[in-house]
Amino acid sequence: MKKVIALSTLLALGALGMACGGDATSNNSVANANRAVANAMNAAANAANAAANAAQSAANNLANAANSAANSMGNASNAAANAANRGTNTNANANTHSNTNK
Repeated sequence: MKKVIALSTLLALGALGMACGGDATSNNSVANANRAVANAMNAAANAANAAANAAQSAANNLANAANSAANSMGNASNAAANAANRGTNTNANANTHSNTNK
């Protein structure tokens, strides 16, 4: 943050120097310095955006992995519950009808 403030101050002073006049050589050197500072600030902003995008991508990958794990656990839980239900679900319908016509 200190660098950004210092670079912004340099830009402002350069603009002030250009506005107040001076010879062409000093104006050109100030303009070149301002361009260099602006390019450096743009490069820093681009690097920050790239880092933010990488962090977001990593966060998305982590969230996707967590969702996949949760889905797998849910499927395993459902399979276990279904297996348990099949094991305890006995058919106790005994045939109680007898044939009386013998």
